[in-house]
Amino acid sequence: MSHPDDPLNQQAVPPSFVAVFVPPGRIKPVISREELLERYGFCEDLAQLLTETALNQRHALQVGESDVLDRVAQGLAAGGAVPSEGEAQWVLRRLAELLDWPAPG
Repeated sequence: MSHPDDPLNQQAVPPSFVAVFVPPGRIKPVISREELLERYGFCEDLAQLLTETALNQRHALQVGESDVLDRVAQGLAAGGAVPSEGEAQWVLRRLAELLDWPAPG
């Protein structure tokens, strides 16, 4: 049993990320809290790291924000950076949010 002061109990995971792991008809994620925290940390870090890449692409290629997000989506799908399509979609939405760009799709 974890202690109330345990860092795992202190870290909040956004409902939008939790939803990635809740299948239709269920109310709880299909992975453990620890795994959810690990996956969230990875995806949040990835979105943060992609901000500079996205800004550089927009400037260098002189393309719109949606075009940059499409390119990032292709890279996520091809590179195997995230194991699920749901996580990749979340990373894209989070990236758009961080850059104050319109959400994809």
